[in-house]
Amino acid sequence: MTDAPRRALWPILTDPLIRQNPVTLQILGICSALAVTTSIVTALTMSLSLIFVVVMAALLISLIRRHIPSSIRLIVQIMIVASLVIVIDQFLQAYFYEISRSLSVFVSLIATNCLVLGRTESFARHNAPVPAMVDALGNGLGYSLVLLLIGGAREFFGTGKLAGFQILATVDQGGWFVPLNLMLLAPSAFFILGGLVWLIRSFWAEQIEQPEFPAPEPDRAP
Repeated sequence: MTDAPRRALWPILTDPLIRQNPVTLQILGICSALAVTTSIVTALTMSLSLIFVVVMAALLISLIRRHIPSSIRLIVQIMIVASLVIVIDQFLQAYFYEISRSLSVFVSLIATNCLVLGRTESFARHNAPVPAMVDALGNGLGYSLVLLLIGGAREFFGTGKLAGFQILATVDQGGWFVPLNLMLLAPSAFFILGGLVWLIRSFWAEQIEQPEFPAPEPDRAP
């Protein structure tokens, strides 16, 4: 591969990390961001599972893109994604049962994740395998970055741990840290995600949506 194609692939890979992040910009895949981010381990496992599914789905759909009738394209894409989800779900149950039980049904729900179907429908179906896989990887990494940030914050402030290792000694252990139990509940993930969206859009104002309706003009005194 020459330098020119490599340079063309670089923004496809890096733009979804922050500037075009599928979670903070397009608000995709937030169900898992709210539900499975109580720790870095579960967030990382969910992230790797989604990356595997979205990259492999992009590869397969790109390879057969010229042979998929337009009328059944979504059915074919969902079947491919669902098959990959079954593979990764069975793998987790076989080798990482405790983590699989913690993730509950959310691994299976990757099959209906808007991020996966969005990339296969909007990009993989129209591009060659290599760009399709790079795009899928970039979006998967952007998704993973958000999940790891939220999972790390919730685990640290909720238990004083990171990746299962005790960082701050709690009061029960003779330390000073009082765990914030609210951080282990789903609403905390919603607030952290909202704060992250606000922070990113404070630096990149172009991500702010334009209002659907103009603001009413103030009444003027006669």
